[in-house]
Amino acid sequence: MNESTDDRNGYPGVGRVLVVVPTYNEADNIGLIVDRVHRAAPSVEVLVVDDNSPDGTGAIADRMAEADGRVHVLHRPGKQGLGAAYVAGFAFAAGRGYDAVVEMDADGSHAPEELPRLLDAARDADVVIGSRWMPGGQVVNWPWRRRLLSRGGNLYTRVALGMPLSDATGGFRVYRVPALARLDLDSVASQGYSFQVELSWRAHRAGLRTVEVPITFAERQRGASKMSPVIVGEALWRVTLWSVADRRVAPGRSRRGTAGDQRLRWP
Repeated sequence: MNESTDDRNGYPGVGRVLVVVPTYNEADNIGLIVDRVHRAAPSVEVLVVDDNSPDGTGAIADRMAEADGRVHVLHRPGKQGLGAAYVAGFAFAAGRGYDAVVEMDADGSHAPEELPRLLDAARDADVVIGSRWMPGGQVVNWPWRRRLLSRGGNLYTRVALGMPLSDATGGFRVYRVPALARLDLDSVASQGYSFQVELSWRAHRAGLRTVEVPITFAERQRGASKMSPVIVGEALWRVTLWSVADRRVAPGRSRRGTAGDQRLRWP
């Protein structure tokens, strides 16, 4: 569904939505992505979280914000990682009364045209994950080795952590802001793939309503990929550690990330 451009109360059935787009050297992409987001869902707002990109991405985002009140910019002093960028974006959303926050890549891999389908699903869920590997999902322009790595990593994650997700590493997501308050984000140290897995795991253990929606993931057309063997290795290593730690929790004890009514705590 496409919402009406004159809706002043946010996305229908969801409320005020903030799309968080972390950037580092995305000058060729950021303008196009924000434009596509607003064409697909005119009432949502966008927060560009820029890590002091040497190519001037932050300055481009500033000019966009000056021209459009739906665009905001958060400047950080240097490259601090994807996970930290998203946590900063979540804090921005929580502190300004947004009802839902979206994770989206700046490079075009996540099609903004599919955002309304994820937001529609968020009406009845705490977390919505855009899945490449469920029926109806697909990946475009990936070599077979990268497909195998992603599928294998997700299979290992599903078995090791007992999560019934087809794409725990997927980065196109919607979180209800009250749900984020239950994930103890202050203690999250993961980056890259492992950040997505850790939040999936925390949401699963917290009993949040998580649904997956099929998406088409396309390899970036402009700029350099941030993916590296180090990022993949971190994810697999952390999954192994979490799996071992989970099995050491005695029956009947509260598991990490689920005890009490945790709130977002920001500096």
